[in-house]
Amino acid sequence: MSDLFEQLKTQIKDEHKSIVFPEGTDERILQAASQLGSAGILHPILIGDRETIQTKATEMGIDIADCEVINPYNYADFEMMVDAFVLRRKGKATKEDAEKMLRDENYFGTMLVYMDKADGLVSGAAHSTAETVRPALQIIKTKEGVRKTSGVFIMVRKEEKYVFADCAINIAPDSQDLAEIAVESAKTGELFGVDPRVAMLSFSTKGSAKSEETEKVTAAIDLAKAKDPSLVIDGEFQFDAAFVPEVAAKKAPDAAIQGDANVFVFPSLEAGNIGYKIAQRLGGFEAVGPILQGLNKPVNDLSRGCKTSDVYNLALITAAQAK
Repeated sequence: MSDLFEQLKTQIKDEHKSIVFPEGTDERILQAASQLGSAGILHPILIGDRETIQTKATEMGIDIADCEVINPYNYADFEMMVDAFVLRRKGKATKEDAEKMLRDENYFGTMLVYMDKADGLVSGAAHSTAETVRPALQIIKTKEGVRKTSGVFIMVRKEEKYVFADCAINIAPDSQDLAEIAVESAKTGELFGVDPRVAMLSFSTKGSAKSEETEKVTAAIDLAKAKDPSLVIDGEFQFDAAFVPEVAAKKAPDAAIQGDANVFVFPSLEAGNIGYKIAQRLGGFEAVGPILQGLNKPVNDLSRGCKTSDVYNLALITAAQAK
């Protein structure tokens, strides 16, 4: 395990955070929850039928004695949860709608977080991103001043740590979106020991090309500075100008960032998704995430191709976000 996760374990172990795992019968979830619970790192909450989950765990040789199991179909405070959901949805769901929706493990788990019965949620091992994120957006919602959630990866290789955003959520962010992503990504970086220096990426460096795409990025820089005047941010940059000092000295000698960026904001989802996968597969970086940011409380999305270690690590991150 990288130093990043050892640091997170140290940070959260005395916090006793509770993390919801809606996919209570998935072997990877059971393995990670068992490891986290037995080590006393956090309190895992598995969603589902207790007998079914216990049978699955026994078949796999997994000890879930240190995990809590909650079944939406016999939850003691279900009526209270239904009323809270109807109130939160502000007329967009009837009581009958709520009763049906809250039998869904993701909606139920998200309501546990909203009602302060848990500190965060990790899902996605057996659900799509939409199935994980939609309840969070409807119930937990974005923080004041943030229009949209976004997804970042912490890219780790030995002592190196970088933040790549948005690689998971917003397909075609506008200037306001990119500004929000920049500010929130800097905050996420700080959470994981990165002193943020934000590069806004494009196919142009400091006006070497002009188009609607580059102008969108440069406009975002001013908006981000207005949101957080202390933010160290510059662009637009091609990646090499943001990352290589010698290139920065030639292409952007007057820029605030001189090849020393550590938070990289991509201009579109396709660029971000391709970029992080290239760094992962060709550069040998560990891609941690996607970490959802901008929400009032932490909810994070796994890949359906995840490993037990991915579940374990994302749970650590979620608990750290809840601090």
